[in-house]
Amino acid sequence: MLRDPSPESIIAAALILLVALPFHEFSHALAAYRLGDGTAKLLGRLTLNPLAHLDPIGAILILLVWFGWAKPTPYNPYNLRGGHYGEAIVSVAGPLSNLVLAAAAALPFRYILATDMDVPFVVLQTLHLFVLINVLLAAFNLIPLPPLDGSKVLYAILDRETAIRVRPALDQYGPLILLALIFLPGVVGLPSPLAIVFEVVIDPITSILLGL
Repeated sequence: MLRDPSPESIIAAALILLVALPFHEFSHALAAYRLGDGTAKLLGRLTLNPLAHLDPIGAILILLVWFGWAKPTPYNPYNLRGGHYGEAIVSVAGPLSNLVLAAAAALPFRYILATDMDVPFVVLQTLHLFVLINVLLAAFNLIPLPPLDGSKVLYAILDRETAIRVRPALDQYGPLILLALIFLPGVVGLPSPLAIVFEVVIDPITSILLGL
């Protein structure tokens, strides 16, 4: 679905590209650096500069259809303190950063509503979209399927023997399963399990943050 051309939509998309995605990847890099791995820093990724993190194709897709990506942050899991727990911390740092941004954007939104401040409608709409998309990014990335961040969290939660058995297969087939969950329900006319999860998770969190 093409992104609507409204001003608030254009501004929100720009903020996602220039703020949300760079902050997400920077948080991965910072967590890895603090846990002992300097790979991202050596490659110039320990920065908030959007140019260091943006993927051209992913950026164009976000501008067109809201669905895109940044360049994955490189790290060496063998350098991390804490083993697979360290890897989980690095992975969860990205989604948590999006929740931080969502909460930060929700504060002026709630203040504007509480004080009945006279601001252009586009400001409220942009803040609302920015909160919603950051919550969506956090929830989507925490899905426990590779290549998403949630897969590393899953491996840390599983006992070591189970993780060793499951990880190779999930790393190989996880992306295909994820694509099937995204596109197959629409093709066969069934409810999307991801849409159901998002409805159960994203809407309540967004409403709580915005005070709606």
